[in-house]
This record gives sequence, structure tokens and C-alpha cells, in this order.
Amino acid sequence: MADDTDRDDGLDVPPVPAPDQDAEPPVPGDDGDAPQAEDEDRGPDKAPGQRAEPDAREEDDRGYDDLRRVHQLVNNNFYGVVDAAGAAFGFGAASSPGLAPGTIEPAEADRALRFYMPPQPCFDEALGKLRTDGLVVLTGQDGCGRGAGALALLRDILGERAGLRSLSPANALAELAASRDLRPGRGYVILDYVGELPDQAVQAYEIGRLSEELHRKGSYLVMTAGDTTRRRLALRDRCVPWQAPDPVELFEHCREKLPHAGLTPGIEQELLERVGEQRRPADVVAAAVALSQEGAEKALDTLRDRYRERVQEWFRGQPSAGDLLPLAALAFLEGVPERTFEKECAALTAHVRNWEQSGETPVGEPDDEERTPSGGAVAQQSRARWKERAVGLVTSEHRPGPGWDAGRSERRLVFTSPRVRELVVAELHDLYGYELWYPLRQWLGELALRGDLDTRTEVARGVALLARYALVEVDENLLKVWSEGVTSQRVTAALTLQFMCDAEHLASQSLNIVLSWTDNSGQGRAVTAAMALTGRLGSLYRLDALNGLWLLAQRGERVAFSARRSLVLLFQTAEQDPERVLFILRFVRTVIARTTPGSPERSIALRTAVQLLEATRVEAPEPVTAALLRTVPDSARQLGSLWADVLHSSNRSRAVSGLCRTLVQLRDDPSVTRAVRELGEAMRNAMSGRQWAALCHHLSIALKHPDYAVPGARQLAQVLLGSLRGRAPADHRRSTASLISTAPVPSVPGGRSK
Repeated sequence: MADDTDRDDGLDVPPVPAPDQDAEPPVPGDDGDAPQAEDEDRGPDKAPGQRAEPDAREEDDRGYDDLRRVHQLVNNNFYGVVDAAGAAFGFGAASSPGLAPGTIEPAEADRALRFYMPPQPCFDEALGKLRTDGLVVLTGQDGCGRGAGALALLRDILGERAGLRSLSPANALAELAASRDLRPGRGYVILDYVGELPDQAVQAYEIGRLSEELHRKGSYLVMTAGDTTRRRLALRDRCVPWQAPDPVELFEHCREKLPHAGLTPGIEQELLERVGEQRRPADVVAAAVALSQEGAEKALDTLRDRYRERVQEWFRGQPSAGDLLPLAALAFLEGVPERTFEKECAALTAHVRNWEQSGETPVGEPDDEERTPSGGAVAQQSRARWKERAVGLVTSEHRPGPGWDAGRSERRLVFTSPRVRELVVAELHDLYGYELWYPLRQWLGELALRGDLDTRTEVARGVALLARYALVEVDENLLKVWSEGVTSQRVTAALTLQFMCDAEHLASQSLNIVLSWTDNSGQGRAVTAAMALTGRLGSLYRLDALNGLWLLAQRGERVAFSARRSLVLLFQTAEQDPERVLFILRFVRTVIARTTPGSPERSIALRTAVQLLEATRVEAPEPVTAALLRTVPDSARQLGSLWADVLHSSNRSRAVSGLCRTLVQLRDDPSVTRAVRELGEAMRNAMSGRQWAALCHHLSIALKHPDYAVPGARQLAQVLLGSLRGRAPADHRRSTASLISTAPVPSVPGGRSK
């Protein structure tokens, strides 16, 4: 999805005059606008003179190392298995149109509405409210087609070629009317609106203002939300309960638009019976497409949902505790080494027994194996039990651990399908109460505290699945506790919130939880929020994430450090998404331009910028800047402007070093010559003649350092600095290009050729 957000959008920073372009870059040692040491430790979270504890910074470092490892594993197909249904951090299946804020391209809307059939009478009712009020809220259960309905309503009023744009679910409706986001003749959607907490009367007044502004501009807004929104007095009169269309009618509607597939009367009757049981329009459409492309049997397989039947049949057998607890443990520890799983499964059993001994209702009647004394239990062939314990649900595979080759593989228990894992979690939630979930939550808390990274990652995946059915319980009993705990717990909470985004209806809830932690919730939760805003969450809600991190970067040292690390991690993981990486660069440039020279905000922005320019790729030690210059056409202009900003400050030495590392990395790639020339032009256009001469001088010195004095680097620097030969300003008496000598560099002790 394209995002046409202006580079100034979303920044709550007052505009300031452009920095003095005639000032020469400060010499090394200048104070400039760099903060003093005591300022690094000062902020809203600490009183003057109070310093952050060193061990807290070290713990946060370890947390970000964990996040980087998970990002790297996901980028390399986590554990070597391609699983789009369970992928996260932006590398999974594409999101539905409108989920990520930004422009909804006509082609995206066309795909979403290819088989659309308006449900009646709710469609006409919503259309009437939209024409009258300029806005309408579609409420209903997840999966009932509210998102497609929002696009269809806007197209009905504005036409198929109308400009549609998705807004963030975190947008305050009161601020929307006065913002620059609303433009004439546009259609807007807010999917999965999470609601606000102001006084109802005040909110009702602001919603009235928004309606008037939409009318004035000839624009329209459609929101989707859960059923509880209908109980909010401020929105009650603008809500329309949404219903899915009749499944059989929708199925026949789809068949008319698809190539015909012949059916015998018996198969057709069974097919229509199965279709009539469906409640999600997406499932009906999938069956119709399968029928057209792969035949009746495939369509029936799609509708029968054999995995659901297997899982429900297994639980109908009322499994004993000896069978139930291992399956429950696997729902949160799928794919870990079998030896690790057995140890943690034994820990879960101990938690349950301790709970039962407290006098509460037992989870289930113990089987003969559990009554056996310890000597008999050891003799039991527990691993062989899986062949009869969960037939068709669980299997074992040999997989190498992260970073190991096939020779170091070991056996791991996995579900036969990612869907089985989700269905098992759903059945556990539906069928079992406090007597299971209390010890299970204790066990999960212990794993989040002491488990290794692979274990905690799987715990986060499992808890994210549980959040689909028990969001309030997950938030209050797990996420809130972990978010203010030690590093291992905070990382687990952050990963859980990112994995929650795989369920589209939970993405907005995840964002809402994280943003609530960024304001007056303590340092621990603020650091957790910064961690969570990386990955999938930051990819979906890029502007919300960047604004949230920018606010956190202005707090005390520990929180600000985490915010900068998160922004760098967002930048690193955005490398494969040119649109997103350019968005981040434009955001940082905008922040710098809107801060006052010499202000603390300016110092923070420049420090953040230099960290981006120094960042290396997630998968390799190569600078991200070098990779972008190779693959992202417009990156040279953005990077050049950012480098020029940093070179104007006391961060210049780090900026020059980053520039040298980039040139060294690109020296053997002839295809980047044009990009390097554009980089030089962008830098030169943002600098005065004196600043440009100073850069040439310091870059010439830096390239003599043993780390950078390698063949080809100086020639590439000649391209960078000589790109505007003949266009030097009047006060230049000699060509700037001559400041970089192309003569061979004398051998330097300790130098190395890369």
C-alpha cells in the first residue's frame, strides 16, 4: 500500500527557521549542540544529579540483542520453516486493504471487492447515515465483512476511482476535524477503531464538529469497530450493526463471476449444506474460488475444516491430565527441542499438582501413569505416548537450531498445521477454567522470566494466539506484569504484542496497549513500549510508531536510549521495504528541520540521525546505507540531506566515519557510481561553500585511516566530491575535487585490504 503522508505530517513540533547554512562545521571538540554528560542522564524521569543505574542499561542492551536475533531469525524463515500464516514482523502474508494507514490504491480495493455482495438491509442503512452525517460506524463480530463494507460504501458514494485513505485506529476523532489529514472529496476509513476515554458529552460535541467538517469538504469517513462501540453514547446514533450476507447467496454470486465448474447433484447438495454453515464471507469466497480452480473435493476440504473436526473430537474424549497438560504445553512451546519441552512440561505438571494440593478442583483425574511411583514413571516410554496421545494433531521433526547446520539437528514436537495450534488454544480457553489457567499462567510467567530466547519467542506466539480469545485476560494478567519486569519478561511482552498483529483485528488493540505505556506508565513499561514498536507493529502503523518513539526519545536517558535503539531497529528491518525506509528517513529529516538550532530537541534528533547512518544490516555487518544506495533509487537524496544535517553538528566525526564505511563497502560495485554521485549532489546542495570545503578536507584525512585506506575507496570518494566539479561557489579558488588525491596511499602498519 502506498503511503502519501507528507514529510511534515504527524509531528507535533513547532516549525523553526532553517539552520544557518553559512556556519562552518565545528572542529573536533566543539560543544556545538551536543549535550553534556550530565544532560545525558537528565530528563522527565529523573531529578537533576540522579544517574541511571548501569545494570539497567546493560539489561536493556541484552533485550535489544534478543530482539535483533528474533528479527534475523524471522528474516531467514524462522527455524527454516516457511509459514506465512504464522509469520510476523512484516514478512508474512499481505495485510487487508486499509489495515495499514495510508493510501488505498484502486487496484487493492478492486481485489477486496471482486466478489462483494452488499448485505441488506444494513448496507442501505449505513449508506443513508453516511450521506446524512458524513460518517458512519460499522459494528459487529470479527470476520463479518465490515472492512470490505467500508470500502464498498465509500465507492458507492464517491465512485470507483475516488481517492481512499486509511487512517490510524489511534486517531482521536476530536483532533481529526482540525487536522490536515482531511482533504476535499476524499473517502476515509478507520478499521478496528479502539475508542477513546474523554467525557461523553465532550466527545459528542467533537464528533458533531467532525461531521460538519466532512460535509464542508465533501468527504466521508467510515469506521469499523466491535459490538461494544454501540454502547458508547457519543457514537450510538452513528452505529450500524453489520451482518454478513447470506452464505449460499454469496456462494452463488461468486460462482457467476468465476469459470463454471460442473457438479453432480449429490456433491452440489453437500457443498451448499457446508456453505450454509459458514459465518465468514471470506471462507465462502475461498470455497468458491477453490471450486472453480481445483474442483469440488478441494472446495469441500476448504469448508469441512478437518483440522477443527480433529481437534474438537480429541477434546470431546475428555483427555486425562496426563494427555491434556503436554498438549497445553505444546500450544505455547511448539518447535523447541524435545529435551527442553520435556523439562518445561514437567514444570507445568508440578504447577498443576501444587495448585490441586491447595484444595482447589483438579484439572482432571490422574491416569495410571501419574499414580505410578517415581521408579515406575521413569520406566514409562513417555516419548512413545505421542503416537497415541494426539494422533493427527502432533508430529515430530528433526530441525537444526538457529545458526546450526543439518548435522546439529534434533527432534522437535510440532503441530501438523499452524491452524491446529490456534484451534488447541481456542478449545483450552473454551473448555477449561481457573483450575487450568491459573497454574498455566504461573508457568508462562516462569518461562517469560527464565526461559531462553527460543522458548520465550514461542511463549509469545502462543500468548498472542490466546489473545484472540481472551485479550483482557492476556493484557491484565500477563502483558502488564511482564512489561514492568526484568529484561526477559519485557522482551516476551514486546514479542507478544508484535505477534498479535498477525490477527488483523488485534493489530489496533496491540497499538492501543503500547501507546498507553508511553505516557506516565513508568520507565519499565516505556522501555517495553519502545521494544514493541519495532517489527510488525512499527511496519503497520509507521507514523504512530515513529511519533511514539520520538516522544520517548525526549525522556530520561534510559527511555531515550531504548527509543533510539528501536528506531534504528525499525530502520534495519525496513531495508527490504523501500517505501518504509524512505518514510523513516523523511520523518527524521522533518524532525531535524522543525527543531530549534541549539535546543535539546535538536541534539536528540541529530543523535538519532547519526545512529541511523551508522546502522548495520540485521543479517550482515554491512552498513544499511550501502545496501540502500545499491537497491533503493531515491535513497541517495534522502541520505545526502541527512548526512549534511549531521555534518553541521558536533556529531561530524561519527558522520564522516559512517560515510567512509559506506564508501569502503561500495568500492567494488560499479553499479553504485550514479547513486554515489547523487549522494554527493544532495550533500553539496545542503551545504555552503565553506562547509563543503571542510567536508572535503576531513574526508581526505579520514580516508588515510587503516580501516578505510583500501583500494577503490578514494576513487569512489572522488566520485562523491567531484560530482559537481565546475559548479563550485565563487569563494572557492580551487576545485573541491582536488582535495581528494587519487594517488596511491602509502602502506600503513596495521592496515588491511577488504
